[in-house]
This record gives sequence, C-alpha cells and structure tokens, in this order.
Amino acid sequence: MQWIGIKMLMIRQAWRNIFRNIRRTVLTCTLIASSLVVIILVDSLINSMAGLMVKGITETIEGEAQVYHSGFRDQYDPELYIKNPKSIISYLESDKEVKAFAPRIIVPAMIGSSYNSVGVIVYGIDAEKESNTSRLKSALIEGNYLSGSDRELILGMVIAEKLEVTIGDRIVITSSEINTNQMVQELFRVSGIVRFGPKELDEGFAFINLSNAQRMFNIGEGIHQIAIRFNNPELANSPDLALYKTLSSDTLEAKGWLALQPGLGAILEMTGFSTLIMGVVLFILASLGVVNSIFMSIYERTYELAVSKAIGTRPSGIAILVLLEGLFLALLSCIFGIIITLILGNYLQDNGLPLGVMEFSGVAFPDSLPIKLASYQLVNFPFYVVILTLVAAIYPAIFAARIVPAQAVQKAL
Repeated sequence: MQWIGIKMLMIRQAWRNIFRNIRRTVLTCTLIASSLVVIILVDSLINSMAGLMVKGITETIEGEAQVYHSGFRDQYDPELYIKNPKSIISYLESDKEVKAFAPRIIVPAMIGSSYNSVGVIVYGIDAEKESNTSRLKSALIEGNYLSGSDRELILGMVIAEKLEVTIGDRIVITSSEINTNQMVQELFRVSGIVRFGPKELDEGFAFINLSNAQRMFNIGEGIHQIAIRFNNPELANSPDLALYKTLSSDTLEAKGWLALQPGLGAILEMTGFSTLIMGVVLFILASLGVVNSIFMSIYERTYELAVSKAIGTRPSGIAILVLLEGLFLALLSCIFGIIITLILGNYLQDNGLPLGVMEFSGVAFPDSLPIKLASYQLVNFPFYVVILTLVAAIYPAIFAARIVPAQAVQKAL
C-alpha cells in the first residue's frame, strides 16, 4: 500500500508540474496536437484520393478484373478474341463471388459526321450487363442509354464536340472486318453523350450494342474482353482467387485491376510511403518541442530536484516523474488533437476539400473531395504520438536523474 501511495503521489505531482507554466504547456500541447491533426487529415486526404483513383479505374472501363485472349492487351489486336465465350459466361454466372460482368468487343475505327472525322476505339457492349459493371450509364449527360435497338451509338462529350453532332445526328463508323480485313461501314445515330471526366476517355471511345458490333465486324459470337465486378472488391487482387486459376489457360488470361494497371499500384505505394515520411518529420519536430519544454521545466526546478534527491529520492524516481510529465503532455495533446480532428473531419466530410479542376494518372478529381476519417487514424496515430513523446522525454529524464545535489544547489544559489 505504501508503494501505491508513493506512485499516486508522483502522478499527482507530475500532473501539477505541467501546469506550473501554463503558457509553455499550452504551446507544447498546441505543437503536438497540430502535428497529430495534420498527419490524420493528410492521411485521410491521401486515402480519399487513392480510393477515388481506384474507383476511377475500376468503375469506368477496366472493371475490377478482366478475362481476355492471351496477348490481346499487348497491342489490342482485334484478331485476338475469344471465339466461344459461352463456357466462360456460364462459369461467371454461377460464381457467387461475381457481382456483375460485361462482355465486350473492342475495335479501332474511324467515325465521321458531315463536319469531321476522328479515330476512336469502338466498344460493342451488352447494355444491361454493362450498366451493372461500369458507370457508363451514370456518366450519361445527354440523350438516352443504349436500349438494344439497332444502330444506337453513344459518344464521349469531346468526340461529339469535335464532330459537331448532337442527339439524333447520323454518324458513320468505318473499320475492317476481323479475320478478313475487308473495309466495312455502317450508319448509326447518336442516342447519348457521356462524360467520364478524364479527357482520354471522353475523346477516345464510342459505344454500340454488342449485337451490332458482332455483325459489323464479322466476329460471330466472339468477344474480346469480359469485365468483372465482385461482391467484395478486395478479392480482385487476390492471386489465389479460384476464378483466375480456373479461367486462365494458354489462350486466356484472367487478372485483377492491380495486375492490369501496375502503374497505379506503384502510385498507391508511393502515396503511403510519402505519408510515412511526412509523419516522421512532423513527429520529430514535435518531439524536439517536447524535449525543449521538459528541459526548461527541469532548469526551473533544479533546486527542487536537487533537494528531493538530497533527502533520499532515488534517481529512478526523478526519471519516472519527468516521464510522467511527458506522458501527461502527450495525453493532453492527443485529446485536443482528436477533438480538433473530429471537428475538421466532419466539416470536410460534409463539404469536401476544394481542389478545383484536377486530374491525376488519368483520373479526374471532383471540384470538392470529401475526406472521411477512419477509426484506425484516431487510435494508431495518437498511440504513436504518446510513444514518441515518451521516447523524446527519456533524455531529459536521464539528465534530471543525474543531477548532483551539491552542484545543483550551488548553481541555484
């Protein structure tokens, strides 16, 4: 009981000590709390941007995974197509992990109006399946989505501007039949105009019904690609997924979006690394502030510490006292930091962070990017702050424990 009483006395004394100089304590807590707020908000911003980049890839054209003929994505050669996709489609329909999938035909072509002609990639799509797999339907800004009727066409906004066409205007698609390379032309009418955001999407793609594409390009029942979405998006990059192992063969490849877009994976890794570096720098600066604050407190109490040691207080007791002061500084800072973070986080979640017009790695960011806090940020980062503050307080604690009473009293006098 006596030991417990001594420890409680040290705790009360350490708590009182940090309020001996309220101004210094407030400044130190502000420094630590500011570092905590910045690192949490920056981590939330990076997570939001990374999530938006992933969605920008998986919800536009790529999908969360793809099945295609081996070598097709190397050059997008139209002659490398899946001739009999029925067995693949049957497997995908029976796979409980698959939420939706969309078969596609992908062929380069020229499209022309009475005013201009441009080169594009023509996608032949199953309108219903595509609406469940990508956000093509939700990207529609004018006109109607594909209904399955003959000769319907959807254009990107930039293409429509270049061709000077609007809803209902006639468009001629010129390309060549697959396998025979004979030139083929067909007339379509613009039924809808879409805007994805990234310029390369809005100026590079046109969409027609799958049946029209199969007939026009003389591909029979063949397709070039099947885009897939999962019930659990995290499964997309699992190398052990049964879907990939079952569908992959000498003539077929089945891969998740990270394998299809390794550059995006590298960018995501770099963003995580940059967060770590910034966090280390901020916490080092905060630690220097802690060291400075505790040393100033020690110098102010040199006589007091010397007398305590002279009457029998052990060096370990003095060191523990200083460490407790550092602990209380860290805890107070974390409390204030979390409160400020929650206030700012709720505001930014509702109103977003203004970014203006911004595009990165082919992904268009909204004018205002919502930032969402994660529970781990409010637990892990404050924990790191407490640990680093205690580490920073070790040197001042050792210094205080080594005070020689005779010398300290003489200097104080």
